[in-house]
This record gives sequence, structure tokens and C-alpha cells, in this order.
Amino acid sequence: MTAKQKKVLYRIIISTVILAAVWAGTEFFRVPLWLEVILYLIPYFVIGYDILRKAGKGILKRQMFDENFLMAIATVGAMALGEFREGVAVMLFYQIGELFQSCAVGKSRRDIAALMDIRPDYANVITDGRVEKVDPDEVEVGTEIIINPGEKVPIDGIISEGSTTLNTSALTGESIPRDAACGDEIISGCINMTGVIKVKTTKEFGDSTVSKILDMVENSSMKKSRSENFITRFAKYYTPIVCCGALALAILPPVISLIAGMNPDWQNWIIRALTFLVISCPCALVISIPLSFFGGIGCASSNGVLVKGSNYLEVLASTGCVVFDKTGTLTKGVFQVTGVYPEDGYDSKSLLYYAAYAESASGHPISLSLKKAFEDKIDRDRVKDIKELAGHGVCAVVDGHNVYAGNMKLMDKIGASVRNVHYEGTAVYVAVDDKYAGCITISDVIKPAARSAVAGLKAKGIRTVMLTGDAHAAAERAAEEIGIDTVRSELLPADKVEEVENLLKEKSPGEKLAFVGDGINDAPVLSRADVGIAMGALGSDAAIEAADIVLMDDDPSKILLAMKIAVKTLWIVKENIVFAIAVKIICLILGALGIANMWIAIFADVGVMVIAVINATRALRIKK
Repeated sequence: MTAKQKKVLYRIIISTVILAAVWAGTEFFRVPLWLEVILYLIPYFVIGYDILRKAGKGILKRQMFDENFLMAIATVGAMALGEFREGVAVMLFYQIGELFQSCAVGKSRRDIAALMDIRPDYANVITDGRVEKVDPDEVEVGTEIIINPGEKVPIDGIISEGSTTLNTSALTGESIPRDAACGDEIISGCINMTGVIKVKTTKEFGDSTVSKILDMVENSSMKKSRSENFITRFAKYYTPIVCCGALALAILPPVISLIAGMNPDWQNWIIRALTFLVISCPCALVISIPLSFFGGIGCASSNGVLVKGSNYLEVLASTGCVVFDKTGTLTKGVFQVTGVYPEDGYDSKSLLYYAAYAESASGHPISLSLKKAFEDKIDRDRVKDIKELAGHGVCAVVDGHNVYAGNMKLMDKIGASVRNVHYEGTAVYVAVDDKYAGCITISDVIKPAARSAVAGLKAKGIRTVMLTGDAHAAAERAAEEIGIDTVRSELLPADKVEEVENLLKEKSPGEKLAFVGDGINDAPVLSRADVGIAMGALGSDAAIEAADIVLMDDDPSKILLAMKIAVKTLWIVKENIVFAIAVKIICLILGALGIANMWIAIFADVGVMVIAVINATRALRIKK
């Protein structure tokens, strides 16, 4: 509890004790009216002086139609009519409700503060052989920094020396540590857990991952949902309407009674009008709706899903079609040997041996995957005369044998007869001394969570589509393995935008379309979709900037979690709207008829607000 909240709590306790003492004293002892007024004014001013001050400022600024004005008018009016206990009690319970709401918002902010705590305080820069602590904003690209165990990674970079284990839970929501060694990329916001590492920065602090995350969270409240905008407009017109209604309730019935020659009973109708004002205060709606969305965004961020605004939660909750990019989104974006098919006279080990040695001088991703699959260290003395054959592959002399590794065109060129043509992934055919030795297939690896993510979406009745620039056969194979409904292949970036445009035209009214991507070429499509979802950990800066939602650990299954959070948050918002308005209408009618007294008015205002706020905080506790 903050110092300000503690101060309010002390005032509540003091005012309650004084009110109870005065109440008991006036019941047992006969006191003059003037003394009773003074005695009740003491707890009233202790608990309500700040509300009265705010109401006065609002009147002076001609911005009087708010809850402070309503509370001031209602309580001052009640005191003026001799309802001293009720007047103090209304102010007291209102302050209790305000304290409760403040604590609930504080809890929500603290949950997001756990994410905001990733902001680094300093960077250890090496200057003239000495280590100096400097502001991360002052560190230039290419600077070498040292990160000690227990320190936050201040800026994105590449590890130039050392190895360590990183705690990425603040970014991804996952508690499993990640190992990092020399040459690995490292993103700001992680915590270095074990070893001392040197990092060469690749970005300025303002462009680093941690800075962008903080910016997303800080600005998320600027993008309001339709529900929040509705409440803002509702409160703007509702408050003056109920004030005019209360004024009419206080004046019209007595005037009509007076004209009819009956007793006007001014006091009874003024009490009804004041009760009407207390009941009408729209605190429950004004406070609980933004708090619900704030809680949903906080819950998402603590699970590694960054939502740039509550309006995107609303869109995500009504998504009926999810369109995926393939490489880097549903697949890891790295090549890996997935099949080795040796011919007679060779085994898998020997076939990989010849292919890896022939490709030993190349830095191509396919060559790197062959060398990685071979596993053993390559002895460069055993390979000679390596030649790159443009559009075909490579040839080299390995242990005195002429080795060729490449595509089918290369096999045809040297006259090697291939008996089995392979279509899965990229096929590397190998020939030794002009005779076919076998084939090695290399494919992009599908992410472990891709199948379960797509299956979960389909179980919810959501259509899945994959758009990719890959060849048709490879795209169809990947889509079948993952379980995608529709696939479009061999697309350029402009083609992807066109495909999304067509899907937007086909979808039913009220249904939303989400696009999930990670690359620079996905940025235009992310912007065009109803809601764009970017893979954040490995995704490009352009994709993260263009997206509305960012998955910090590149896990497609987090899409399902984000949808669950969005749906539950929207459900909580609707519950609060229906509950608050229904109770208000019922109590307003009872108040106007004189059935509801000031105590029912207190429940209709403070009670409803407390219940709605408790309900809103459920958005913070949505389970995976």
C-alpha cells in the first residue's frame, strides 16, 4: 500500500471511530441541534475534505459533472436536511470504495511493473582498459560492454566473449533458462545468470528490444477499445442528464402538488432527489471497464504476449480466420538434414562424409546444415580442388575421389543415373567418381508447438491459412504436416497483401482476420490485417513495429493463450456493464419512487463499484 493509500486508510479509520462515537452519544444523550451539527461535521470533513475541494475546483473550471460533484451535492444536501449520519456515511463508504479501487489498480500496475522492471539502470562499457558504468542511452553501436552475473542485458548485441545462461522470463513468460555462447545474439531485458560475458552492441538503446517493449506497454492505454470509448461517451452525457433528472425530481412534484392545493412536502422530494444523485454516480462503469482491459493487457504481458492497446484485445476475441507466414512463424527458419538415402556400397555416415567435405568451403545454409549433420571435425587436408558450379552445386576431390554434390541438373551433367527422385524439402544428390552415391534431403524444421497451435485454433472453429514464398510442393507438405486448412505458395510480398485483401472480402460480417508473421516482407500484411501478430524474439524490427500484438518467445501456441485472455477480458467487461447498468436502473427507479433510502443509494454507488472492481481484477489471473 502506498503512502497516499495509507493516509486515506487512516482517515477512514479516524472518521469511522468519530462517527460511531457521535452516533452513540447523540442516541444516549440529548444535545442541542447546533452541537449535533458540529459533532457530525468533524468526521464529515475528516473523510470528505478532498472530495469537496475537487468538486469546488470542478465548478470553478466549469467541469462539474463528475463523481466528486455528485458526492458533494448529495452529502451536503443530506446534512442540510438533517440527515447527518447518512451524509457522513455516504462520504465514508465512497472513500472506502475509492481506496479499494486504488488498491486494485495498484495491483494491476505492480503486475505490469514486473515487466517494466526490465529497464536497465546502466551499461558496463570498456574504456581505455577500464570498466565504467554509463547510461544505456549513451552507448553507441559497436561498443563492447561487459555483463556480470545477476545484471540485466542493457542493449541488443552479439556475445563476443564468454558463455552464460540467460533468464528470459520477463520477456517470454517462460521460466526455463536459455544457454548463450560466443557468437549468439542476445536481446536486452534478459538477466545474465551465470558467466561474465562481453557483448558487442548492434543497436542503440532506443532501438533495442527492451526500449520497444517499454514503449508498447506505456502507450497501450492510448488505444482504447470500443467498450472504453462507449463508457467515456456514456459518462459525458449521462452525468448531466441525471443531474437534471434529480433537479426535476426535487422541484416538479412539489410544484405540481402546490398547484393542486396539496402539501408540497419539499423535504421528502429533495431527499429523494439527493438519493437519486448518489445512486446515479457512474463510478462502477468508469473505473471497472478500463481496469478490466488493463488487467487483460497485464496478464498477457506477464505471459510473454505484448498487446499494444485494449482495442486489439477486442478484435482478437472475435477473430475467425488466422493467416500464417511459414518460414520463421510455423517453422524455425533453419535448415536441417531430415533424410539420408544412400545407394548400395554406401551408408548414411559415408554419404554425409563425402557431402560435408565437398561443401566444406561454402557458407551457404544448405552447406552448413550438411556439416552440422556430419558432426565430426573436418580435416581440410583431405579435400582439394573445391569448385563452385553455379546453378548446379559443388565438386571437389575428397581422399582422391571426385565428389559431386548438388541438384538433379548436376547429376544429369556428369551422367550419374539417379534411381529415386526425392521431393521433400531441398534434395542434395551426391555422386562419387561419376557414379550416383545417394541423396540427402534438407528441410526447414517445423516448430514443436505449430501443430498443437493450429489444432487448437481449428477446435475453436477458426479457419487457418498459410501464405508463403516457398515452392508449391514444399508448402503443401508443410501445410499437411501442420494441419493448415488452406495454403497459397510461391508468393511475393505484394501477392501476400493481395491474398489477405481477398480473405478480408470473403469473411463474414463481424468476423476478424489475424495475420501472424516475422519477417520484413510481412510488415505490409501485418498492417493490413484486422490484427497483426509478430514473432518478437527472432522477428524483424519492421514486423514488430507493424504488428498490433507481439509474441516474445516466437511460440505459435501463445496465439491461443492471447485469444483466451482476450475472450475472458471481454466477457468480464460485458458482465460489469450489464451488472452496473441493471443495478443502477433498478435503484434509480426505487429512489425516484421513494422506496430506496440513502443506504440503498450507498450500495448502488459504492457497493456496485466494489463488486465490479473485484470482478475486473479476475482479468489478471487468467490461467494458461
